[in-house]
Amino acid sequence: MRALTKRVTLFLVILNVAAAFSVIVVATKLVFVPVIAKQIYRDRYKNLVFQCDEVMRAHFIAKSNAVRVPSARSINELRAAEVSLLSCHDYDKLRKRLQTLGLNEGELASLGLEAIEEKARDVRTFVETHEIRY
Repeated sequence: MRALTKRVTLFLVILNVAAAFSVIVVATKLVFVPVIAKQIYRDRYKNLVFQCDEVMRAHFIAKSNAVRVPSARSINELRAAEVSLLSCHDYDKLRKRLQTLGLNEGELASLGLEAIEEKARDVRTFVETHEIRY
């Protein structure tokens, strides 16, 4: 009887240790990994968001020009714009990686808005500095 009690006690201790370990693993995956991933990839993600946005805008303009005024030059510009869309692939891969690491759509959208606001401010300052005034 005493041996049975020791085995049950040992089993319960092992079960408690396994449960505690599981809680730590789940908490790490749900809380710490997303926070750490966001800090590590924040700047790279923001740069890729802005690059992709700019490239898509350039592609839209090049495609509109090629449709409106088809010429060898406009077709070449469209092809160049299509090649530069590869930066959007890098953005998409990083976005999916961050989602796998636990960041949700809201967090990613927030980072994207931060990127566009920061870069747009930089671009406005650059344009204002270098713009030809009449």
